[in-house]
Amino acid sequence: MNKSLLIHQFLPNSRANGPGVRAVVWVQGCSLGCPGCYNPQTHSFDKGNWTPVEEIVNQILQLGKAIEGITISGGEPFQQPEALYQFLGEIKAQTSLSTLVFSGYSLPEVQSRPLGKKIIAYIDVLIAGRFNQQKRVAHGLLGSSNKKIHLLSDRYSGEDIASVPEAELILTPEGEILISGIDPLL
Repeated sequence: MNKSLLIHQFLPNSRANGPGVRAVVWVQGCSLGCPGCYNPQTHSFDKGNWTPVEEIVNQILQLGKAIEGITISGGEPFQQPEALYQFLGEIKAQTSLSTLVFSGYSLPEVQSRPLGKKIIAYIDVLIAGRFNQQKRVAHGLLGSSNKKIHLLSDRYSGEDIASVPEAELILTPEGEILISGIDPLL
């Protein structure tokens, strides 16, 4: 059965959301409410666009070898477990792309969520834990020092993660300027 993800935004190429050039999917919806979250516009479940998983997978397949992986951020990806599981499963079945997922849940919380252990099997890097504004670090893909990087495959090393730029400015074909990364320019 084809599921849909509630999507906030899709970015076809980024260098500040994981190692190498990556497609980024920001899901819409998060009930964790971490004070100081950089993406509060992604919290409401009443915004965004319901997008069939097949459509998102096709967008990524069209990018071909222009990317080395995908990053899923949010919002909270694990609050859409069925669609996330289908999406990551299709990516793993149809590509050799790496997968990196940002979550406000800790690894034990992810593992106890619906489909959590099955979803983790499709992830190369999980950046987990609630953002804590008092422990802000904003480098090495960590928003705060309490968050943990889980290398779930041998695809990347700690050095690969640490070398990701903290921020980037992207000019879209429509002339919009996007600011992205763990330490966006304000």
